Amino acid sequence: MRIKREYQSWVANETLEDYALRYAARSYRRWSPFTLANTAIGGVSFLALEAIGASVTLSFGFQNAFPAILLVCALIFLIGLPVAYHASMANVDIDLLTRGAGFGYAGSTITSLIYASFTFIFFALESAILAQALAIATGLNLTVGYLVCSLVIVPMVFFGVTLINKLQMWTQPLWAVLLVLPFAYILRHDPGVLAQWAAFTGRDAASPAFNVLAFGAATGVLFSLMGQIGEQVDYLRFLPDRTPRNRWSWWSALLLAGPGWIVIGGLKVLAGSLLAVLALQAGVPASHAMEPIHMYVWAYGQVFDRPEVVLAVAMLFVLVSQIKINVTNAYAGSLAWSNVFVRLAHYHPGRVVWLVFNVLIALLLTLLGIFSTLEAVLSVYSNLVIAWLGALVADLVVLKPLGISPRRIEFRRAYLHAFNPVGCGAMLIASLAGIGAYSGFFGALAQAYCAFIALGASFASAILIACATRGRYYIAREDPAPLDKHTDEPIRCCICERDYEAPDMAHCPFYAGPICSLCCGLDNHCHDACKAPGAAAQVQAAPWQGSFLRILPPHFLRRLARFLGLFVIAAAAMGAVFLLAYRLIGEGHAAHADGIGGLLLRVYSATLPLLAFGAWWIVLSHESRELAQAELMESLRHLESARKHLVDAEKMASLGGLVAGVAHEINTPVGIAVSAASYLQDRTSATQALVASNGLAPEALQRYLSDAAQSARLLLSNANRAAELVQSFKQMAVDQTSEKRRTFDLGDYIRETVVSLDPRLRDTHVQLLIDCPAGIAMNGYPGAVAQILTNLVMNSLVHAFGSGDTGPVRGTIRIAARLAAGDEVVIRYADDGSGIPDALHEKIFEPFFTSRRGKGGSGLGLHLVYNLVTQRLGGTIAVGHAGQANGGGTVFTLRMPRITPSAKATIPIVSARTLP
Repeated sequence: MRIKREYQSWVANETLEDYALRYAARSYRRWSPFTLANTAIGGVSFLALEAIGASVTLSFGFQNAFPAILLVCALIFLIGLPVAYHASMANVDIDLLTRGAGFGYAGSTITSLIYASFTFIFFALESAILAQALAIATGLNLTVGYLVCSLVIVPMVFFGVTLINKLQMWTQPLWAVLLVLPFAYILRHDPGVLAQWAAFTGRDAASPAFNVLAFGAATGVLFSLMGQIGEQVDYLRFLPDRTPRNRWSWWSALLLAGPGWIVIGGLKVLAGSLLAVLALQAGVPASHAMEPIHMYVWAYGQVFDRPEVVLAVAMLFVLVSQIKINVTNAYAGSLAWSNVFVRLAHYHPGRVVWLVFNVLIALLLTLLGIFSTLEAVLSVYSNLVIAWLGALVADLVVLKPLGISPRRIEFRRAYLHAFNPVGCGAMLIASLAGIGAYSGFFGALAQAYCAFIALGASFASAILIACATRGRYYIAREDPAPLDKHTDEPIRCCICERDYEAPDMAHCPFYAGPICSLCCGLDNHCHDACKAPGAAAQVQAAPWQGSFLRILPPHFLRRLARFLGLFVIAAAAMGAVFLLAYRLIGEGHAAHADGIGGLLLRVYSATLPLLAFGAWWIVLSHESRELAQAELMESLRHLESARKHLVDAEKMASLGGLVAGVAHEINTPVGIAVSAASYLQDRTSATQALVASNGLAPEALQRYLSDAAQSARLLLSNANRAAELVQSFKQMAVDQTSEKRRTFDLGDYIRETVVSLDPRLRDTHVQLLIDCPAGIAMNGYPGAVAQILTNLVMNSLVHAFGSGDTGPVRGTIRIAARLAAGDEVVIRYADDGSGIPDALHEKIFEPFFTSRRGKGGSGLGLHLVYNLVTQRLGGTIAVGHAGQANGGGTVFTLRMPRITPSAKATIPIVSARTLP
């Protein structure tokens, strides 16, 4: 039983969704490689790069920060290259890529949380930078500035890539000029600043010598930038297919906007390092020297003399930079949160909802003062992002070429295991190793190089686990009915009844039809029935469960697992908030740090029971909803059974009318033919007797020949009439799927069809007028259009303009066609004949219904029209009155998509709204 899923308008509208959570369709990838590269590069404008460069330089000195920056940039480029390449080739975002590269369908939920954390952490940092600039330039309260700088981004990201492309294109030249201007001026007038920069040993270091521990600590902060490749991929997935014609532009866009972002980003990190050192030596306090607004106020102060001009230009640069990057952070975060909650809750209210959610989390971090704990936050985060991307890259560059992992990127739930130990296991091992090292469990050296430990552990663990499991956890089942991935013909989802391209579709045995990846992910009824045989095998392989699980309530282990998962996530999130609060409060009250820490620990411990209660309530609520859905499904099954019985009864009732109608229609010509044949037989027998007795007179022969000719005419005319009726009945069952679809001009084709009707119109007093502009190029089935128009014209000739009391009726038929909004074609067929009574409007499309039973009407013409319009052409048809101003009559309004939907569509049994 299929439940039709209907989305809210902003979910269904791909302009707002930008193919969130799914393969980027070929039809949507309409931008040039240059446009997408420009948009992706616009995200490199974030001033947190300068802040990070300043932070590591002021803390560890140039001699340690500079080589750390170069090394980390090189590693980020090498790690980002395969990620960008495979995502661009498969046209998927970083989450879908992760699914098919070792993490499984549900396992990638964890990586989506890591990626979402990247977006809101850096969104918070950028908002803090902009709010600081507004406070300096206008005196705006810092808290109000945080609110303004965060919420102003929401409407800019509402329309997704379309608006972001334009924004990045318009602001890119201005941003580039403002970025380069102060450095060009400073280096031209005082090249010696480079020597001052290189001689800076840090605020606390006395020796300019290289320090292994300081170098490692600096890399730990810088590695947090590795997650930026996910935001680059969110745009690169819209690259057009690579062809011999565009290969140079395609590769240039991939390299520049993919891993190449770190080239520009690394220069900005170095720029922030330089400006921080120069500002510090010019007397700017160290706490301000690492803030981008103070850096650039000092830098522009070297270019302009007037303070108000300096402040205005610095403010403009910060404003443009923050808007450019935060639209990317907010857009990428909305995609990441959507991916998380689709898999956890099987619910998709729309990317825009999670856009607001992501901005609000970032606003909370900003209000908590995340900027002051920059190094600690980024050092911890870098271990998680490295553990994720290290396992991902191991799959892409080692396991896929070796054939252990499938070479294709399989992201559809229907063919994936929930968890793949290759990616999930490697990330878990690497995260524990990296965070353990950062916490100091393995010594000072390991603490400094925790990021490298996490990277190495992740990369090696993924390869070892894949070899040990022989890659059997990548694909849960093979596609039993593989679709042609290169076809241009869309396929209709049997659940949402929308058309998608073949790579985004899967065969669903539960619903016995094609299903799109989003509907498959949202479905909460099938419980992965397509992979049930594997699950059954696993249950049989664990006989120890038999005696123990019988004493537990049904589904107890599943309930317990859900509770523990929710509780751990909530406890970890709350712990992070309390830890951040401790660091913020402890910095201002160092003498009372221990007491404050103890107080926060007791408060945190007191909140744990509340979190446990909330998690258990959510689990029970979820199970209650599942039970209600199961009961609803059972009710729907009963309703469906009752509906089938009613339909069968209606069919049996209509069968009598059908048989009577068919018998009545065929009985007349067949009866006349039988009578004529019988009469001809009797006359022939009598004539033969006369011939045998030599008594056939010429007059008798002449009468016999006349009777034979008349009988033959009657036989032929009535046999033709019966053959026409049988042929019209057969038309209902004609399989028209054999007709090839093609592109044709609607106006020209209508005129060609009308020409074929000239012999039928020539003997009438009916004029046929056509009003259809040239250039309406339809892609579909022209034969169906011809059949529709032919049936409508013949229906008008028989019913609307049939012979009256004074002879044939004069009249006019008008056929008008227009291209409407939404790429829809509207055909208006109108006649000024006798019209159709209102009481018959709901019956005229029923099979065998006719108001001229016994007068030439078979009741099939309009029924065929209805079936062709609704099923073959995917449109609608409505009947109405032409109105007295137009002479009365009947109007048929046909609406159909200009590009006919796939004929592979299936009709759902039940339609219900599943999303609010």
